Amino acid sequence: MRFLPVFLFALLLTPAAAAQDAPERGIRRTIPMTNAIQRAFDAGTRDATGTPGPNYWQLETDFEIEASLNPATQVISGSERITIRNNSPSPLDRIVLRLDHNIFRDDVPRGFSVPAEETEGMVVTRMALDGREVDLFARPPVRRFDQPPTPWFGVSGLQSTVATLSLDAPIPPNSTATLEIDWHTKLPGGPNGQGHRMTQRWEDRLFQPTQWFPRLAKLDDLRGWDTNPYLGPSEFYNNFGRFDVKIDVPGGWIVSGTGVLQNPDEVLTATARERLARVTASDEEIMIVGEGEPKTAPGTSLTWHFKADKVNDFAWATSRDFLWRATRATIPTKGPVPIHMVYLPERAPFFAEAGTRTRHALEFYSALWAPYPFPQLTLQDGPSAGMEYPMVINSNQGAADHETAHQWWPMMVGTNETWYGWMDEGFNTYMNILSGADSRGEPAVLDGQGLMYGMISGDEWEPPMMWNANFGGPLYGFQTYQKAPLMLSMLGGIFGDDAVQKVMSDYTHAWAFKHPSPWDYAHFMQRGLGADLGWFWYYWLWTTERVDGSIAEASIDGGKARFTVRQDGEMPSPVVVRIEMGAASGNATATVRGPGGAEATVRVDGNSLVLTWPVDVWFGGSRSLDFDLDFGDRAIERIVWDPGCRFPDRNVSDNVWPRVEGDPGVCPSQRGGRRR
Repeated sequence: MRFLPVFLFALLLTPAAAAQDAPERGIRRTIPMTNAIQRAFDAGTRDATGTPGPNYWQLETDFEIEASLNPATQVISGSERITIRNNSPSPLDRIVLRLDHNIFRDDVPRGFSVPAEETEGMVVTRMALDGREVDLFARPPVRRFDQPPTPWFGVSGLQSTVATLSLDAPIPPNSTATLEIDWHTKLPGGPNGQGHRMTQRWEDRLFQPTQWFPRLAKLDDLRGWDTNPYLGPSEFYNNFGRFDVKIDVPGGWIVSGTGVLQNPDEVLTATARERLARVTASDEEIMIVGEGEPKTAPGTSLTWHFKADKVNDFAWATSRDFLWRATRATIPTKGPVPIHMVYLPERAPFFAEAGTRTRHALEFYSALWAPYPFPQLTLQDGPSAGMEYPMVINSNQGAADHETAHQWWPMMVGTNETWYGWMDEGFNTYMNILSGADSRGEPAVLDGQGLMYGMISGDEWEPPMMWNANFGGPLYGFQTYQKAPLMLSMLGGIFGDDAVQKVMSDYTHAWAFKHPSPWDYAHFMQRGLGADLGWFWYYWLWTTERVDGSIAEASIDGGKARFTVRQDGEMPSPVVVRIEMGAASGNATATVRGPGGAEATVRVDGNSLVLTWPVDVWFGGSRSLDFDLDFGDRAIERIVWDPGCRFPDRNVSDNVWPRVEGDPGVCPSQRGGRRR
């Protein structure tokens, strides 16, 4: 690295002139506070530090499930017992259930998803609360408009993806109740499924059940029960708890799933058990069950028993043809954990690098955010090649890094994917950039990411990030997956990427196995970064605005220059300019001041100086600021606005001065068309 001697210069600023062809802008500097988050603040469950408040609580749900799969009919039949721990300060007068497999019925609403096969959905055949049977066919009493509702014990909505069990005797605070449900569901298969989780088997050879049992909806301190319907694209928001699951399948069928296998002596061969015992001893990949070998212990049917603690769901897969390979990852402060891979023989090439990529992801993200908290991770082959559950990813090597990253959110930090998918998929996409670069032995490059949003901003299809992602429309993918990395690129451009990642690591620790909201995240980040960022969160999360900065005009005469920085968008940003100068010699000090005497930070970069003024210089409402520079005999060669390409900008060709025809500027990859 070459260092530029600091030469004597004087930098004089004059306040901005009023914008010539656009009205002055009023910049909002606060985060909108909805009724829900304000109630949480008032109740002390959350607060402006961004950490759980002194009165924070969350519902816990413990599941005991016994299920059996009939490959001939493709039907899972099950009985479950849910222990509901009402940790809230209020009595529960209803229980809301999620019956996601009802999306496969022909009479329910859907988003941009098409089931591979229409079925009866999730058929509930019995329900009881604390031993009291529920009449599944009873109708609620008719209520006159001038009378209060009559207490009723019954269930409604069993044909939809959200059902409600009404209680005539509420569950008191700080108490438990036990809900029993019997049910069955057919797993859809065939070639016509569109979207994740819409195809859950390959004929009668491989089954990949997901969201396959009745679950409780999330109950939180913000909105009470989450009653968003399951439409397909958006995923889930679940309670944490324990799972004790027994799955009966024909003998010779390998079963993988969330949790730790409890009865290997009953379902595995002695050879498989011996090989499993060696998995965590080295990075070697070990074939647990290979081609031509007995798949399981003998028996016409076998029951596989799994247990998992502190998880928010349970997923599994089974096949009579699975091969099983395993390796390990070494987690900082924790030690080795096994990585299992189950796949069909003809699909082995898709798993050739799966172990290596998953190991890197587990180790990298453990160092980046927090140590991987679970005792194992399994990659499951099947029709859904990109979906995540606790300790389970339905993925081959193609999506291994991305799906592994989901073990941090929402499996560890329980974000609400249905409402705020960007806190899950968006953060994931950001961390995938970091992991991908690390796996190649390269530094991560986030320059250009934030600027890219300028090419999208203004699209009438785009929902703001705080719009309920369940109803995100055609740009759901951009809103949920792609925009958060652009936002974090700009934040890193202001504070440094390392600083942003350090605070996000602290956030991960603070909210592990809890349920943060966007307000918690925003407040936590600005506290950790030591700045009031209300303006930043407002424009990125609640609007679809951009900065659209430029060097509007300039005159350069040797070491003197006058130039105007302009922002035509509604989103403000700090003023960051790079002054590129010719070679000279000598040493001196520099004084750099802005409007009202505000000082800029100065960074030496080769033969250039990068000057930064805080965003506050725009809070007066002006759209342009005039700068006067005097470097004495040091010639100014070029002036560049936003040299890191971090601020959303539609036209990058006006970010440099002097302008040269055909010069792509400092962000050549962003010139030209829109990025979708």
